Amino acid sequence: MSSVADASSAVQATASAPPATHGSPPSALAIENLHAWYGESHVLHGVNLTVQPGETVCLLGRNGAGRTSTLRAIMGLTGRRTGSIRVAGTEAINLPRHRVAPLGVGYCPEERGIFASLSARENLFLPPDLKTGFSGLSTDEIYALFPNLKERAHSPGTRLSGGEQQMLAVARILRTGARLLLLDEISEGLAPVIVQALGRAITALKHKGFSVLLVEQNFRFSAHLADRFYVMERGQIVLEITRADLQKNRTALQNLLGV
Repeated sequence: MSSVADASSAVQATASAPPATHGSPPSALAIENLHAWYGESHVLHGVNLTVQPGETVCLLGRNGAGRTSTLRAIMGLTGRRTGSIRVAGTEAINLPRHRVAPLGVGYCPEERGIFASLSARENLFLPPDLKTGFSGLSTDEIYALFPNLKERAHSPGTRLSGGEQQMLAVARILRTGARLLLLDEISEGLAPVIVQALGRAITALKHKGFSVLLVEQNFRFSAHLADRFYVMERGQIVLEITRADLQKNRTALQNLLGV
């Protein structure tokens, strides 16, 4: 418990994202006092976080800390939720789950969901074009990000390597017009060369104006990508730091993550 207390104190000393000023665009994502349950199990306890337009934010924490549950709660995939989830200024906490993605949210879960009976190209074109107000990336733009997918376009989806399947899972949501990407453990179990390729793709997407909320346990991977970091423990945010402050918060991170 002392590490949580120490880290919580560090939150007070760390500058949060500045409040929106008059005339500034709304946050890509703004979560306030979010509580969520799976049945009777209370899994999120007052989560507060923001992602600004064009920003990459990483949620760190040990297994069971509540990181994936936070992404699922945003998409309406948990049970009861209270608090506020605003996507580009639109309140989504009470929306049915099928109305969340059309706000411009793309969710890439850890399990990927690649269909064995479809080719890589057919998997890529499976999701519909959503009326998000934004155009999805073209096929050429997607293949420029992930050249492997062009080479394997006619291969059955589950015959792709694990890394290629992860690329395909990310590529699918880029077609939909989503501008806020929720990416869950996309580097897990992949070869270093594939992890590097995914990192380059996220950087390129950021330069195109996409906003990213990244759940990761691979701290080395996320440290080079994210602008800000939130650390979760027991369903709560216990530390918020910027990339520039990583080194001086090293002790708190070691206590919370074991890195």
